[in-house]
Amino acid sequence: MSDDAEFDVVEAVCGLKEAEVLDWVGGQLEKNNPPLEIADALAAGLEQLGARFAEGTVFIPELVIGGELFAKAVELLTPALEASGSTLKKRGTVVIGTVQGDLHDLGQKLVAVTLSAAGFEVVNLGCDVAPQRFVEEAERSGAQVIGLSALLTTTMQVQAEIVEALKAAGLRDQVRVLIGGAVANQRWADEIGADAYGADAIDALDKVRVLVGINE
Repeated sequence: MSDDAEFDVVEAVCGLKEAEVLDWVGGQLEKNNPPLEIADALAAGLEQLGARFAEGTVFIPELVIGGELFAKAVELLTPALEASGSTLKKRGTVVIGTVQGDLHDLGQKLVAVTLSAAGFEVVNLGCDVAPQRFVEEAERSGAQVIGLSALLTTTMQVQAEIVEALKAAGLRDQVRVLIGGAVANQRWADEIGADAYGADAIDALDKVRVLVGINE
């Protein structure tokens, strides 16, 4: 088991050292250390990995693997969290998905991982998601933000349709809309009445923080 005096969990997460990270989590649990503090340390590692992605020192595969590692570690923590009556502190809820007619989901997966690491509850609807599904999930989850990804010029209009569907459902004033994807930009966001445009995963995180009123 890793020596706590020497083990840097943030660097281990960034280095994608799955066995060592999971071993460290197990050791922390054996010592009855607070599970929320363990989770915070893991999240700091994934957030640092995201920052390195933004700097261009790590790339998409590493970010995806890091997200999977984070999920496995949190799964180990879940029984201890439930036993203590604790829950991971959530900064807000974000519903995210790739719009109907578009099957590209790598970009929105990266956004989902980055938001989760930063403490947001993420409801990932996947790809080819109909407008009404976004509306229903926004209402069910009480989400503060909806993230709409579109990678094709033929599907970007669906982002506009979802904004209109939220208005029709009476939810537009309650939910902020973030758009992203290769065909999206700030001009398109302004045109369809979205609240923000995220250029990449880190930019999307920054925009979501602003939309929910978190200043860091």
